[in-house]
Amino acid sequence: MWAVFSKEFNGFFNSLVGYLVVAVFLTGLGLLVWIFPDNVLEGGFASLDILFGTAPFVFLFLVPAITMRSLAEEKKAGTMELLLTRPLTDLQIIGGKYLACVALVAMALLPTLVYYGSVYALGSPAGNLDSAGVAGSYLGLVLLGAGFAAIGVFASSLTESQIVAFILAVFLSFLFYAGFSSVAQLEAWSGYALAIAQWGMDYHYNSLGRGLIDSRDVLYFFSLIVLFLYGTWLVLRSRQWG
Repeated sequence: MWAVFSKEFNGFFNSLVGYLVVAVFLTGLGLLVWIFPDNVLEGGFASLDILFGTAPFVFLFLVPAITMRSLAEEKKAGTMELLLTRPLTDLQIIGGKYLACVALVAMALLPTLVYYGSVYALGSPAGNLDSAGVAGSYLGLVLLGAGFAAIGVFASSLTESQIVAFILAVFLSFLFYAGFSSVAQLEAWSGYALAIAQWGMDYHYNSLGRGLIDSRDVLYFFSLIVLFLYGTWLVLRSRQWG
């Protein structure tokens, strides 16, 4: 599995893909946090709510851009059958590619810790910042990115077109992130609003952002990841590569 992980992770940086993805992510968030209207400096108090409020929607496009090539490229290039004949199990192939995608997402997030340090120092007094909430939000972002990555790898296993894989991953990610909460807000479902909202990723992400790490929120993300990786395994197992 680690051989697949190393090959996949290095592949991101052997081309412009890895650098471009990280650069676009950091540039976009940097503009939103520090430059665009209603930024941190104009807020009047030390908070990273802008970062944690907008990052999930950036992830909706960033993570599918990372995962779209994971299996679709192998199928299009005709190297999938070769990969499957090597002494690797399907789970090792999926795990290696999935973890490489998650590692790149984590690498994109790491530089944003500078934002935390800057806002921490700019507080009046210095350090006047909800560090527990920030820690919970970062954990939520990592789990959210890992969930989107699982969805993206699953989407990539369904087609040999990277564009189709990208569009499908964006759709499924949006559905699981905001779809359930949107349905819960409909008047017809008002009696089941909470139960429906709890199926959505945004409910558990926002819960973690309050700074209280609830095992139910963590379990939700791990369950979602397992569900989509299992779906990917079923697709690989079928060996239906068209």
